[in-house]
Amino acid sequence: MSKAIYPGSFDPMTYGHMDIITRASEIFDELTVSVLNNVNKSSLFSVEERVKILQEATKDLKNVKIESFSGLLIDYAKQKDIHVVIRGLRAITDFEYELQIAQTNRKLSGETLDTMFLTTSLEYAYLSSSSVKEIACFGGNIDACVPDFVAKQLYEKYGISR
Repeated sequence: MSKAIYPGSFDPMTYGHMDIITRASEIFDELTVSVLNNVNKSSLFSVEERVKILQEATKDLKNVKIESFSGLLIDYAKQKDIHVVIRGLRAITDFEYELQIAQTNRKLSGETLDTMFLTTSLEYAYLSSSSVKEIACFGGNIDACVPDFVAKQLYEKYGISR
């Protein structure tokens, strides 16, 4: 059985993330989407909220499971006996950053963890969780960025009624 992990902060999950999740789920028998609990980062949504959002968004993808983790990805992958990490790329600047992480993970894992890069579909290449949060906090329209139930939760976080 082929398995992969798609780790990320998903704060919030966007259509760009869903594009990568859907496509990776078609490549692998089992895809684990893992929300990183990064204590060094201030998140809008709690880990539990992000897990619930992803569970709702992926409920029709039967080979996708949602989890959370903290610590090093290589340790988490080893614990799960998974040897492939999925990462999405929007632009060349993403590649430079992600390549360094992929190489570090491969080296630290004893060369047992590989990274597969999927380029985000062009219709979502502009999306980032940061930009979605910024648009939402000013009451802007994020319908093209996230599912309705995510938009509702975002606006609620910012005290905006729509």
